[in-house]
Amino acid sequence: MSLNEEERKIVVDLELDKASRLLVQAERNVEIELWDVVANRLYYSLFHAVSAMLVHDHINVSSHKGAVMLFGQHYITTGKFLPDEGRFYSQLQTMREKADYNCNWCATEEIIKPMIDPARRFIEKVRLYVGL
Repeated sequence: MSLNEEERKIVVDLELDKASRLLVQAERNVEIELWDVVANRLYYSLFHAVSAMLVHDHINVSSHKGAVMLFGQHYITTGKFLPDEGRFYSQLQTMREKADYNCNWCATEEIIKPMIDPARRFIEKVRLYVGL
């Protein structure tokens, strides 16, 4: 994706707005105890936050697994983010896949609810990183 700096800023802003909206959707679905949906929305909120960082840093990505790999390569190994944050992002991706595709696995309040605050902190850290 070839973007000029103005376009890049717009895309970063749009990705972070989407991340925030998805986090709100996760929180609202907690109220009605739709834990599979909460897992899905939490993962996608982080995916869009990471996508914002990648765009900000001129790094192209074409898949969800690629975003996880590039996050590790460009942000964990460089010390910009902690290894625990990388594991958290990867864990949410796995849980989202289980929640969406595995009929033998059910997300529960005990598993999912403790992930909301770390997701919020992760997105805030991304916002600080990109200067928003």
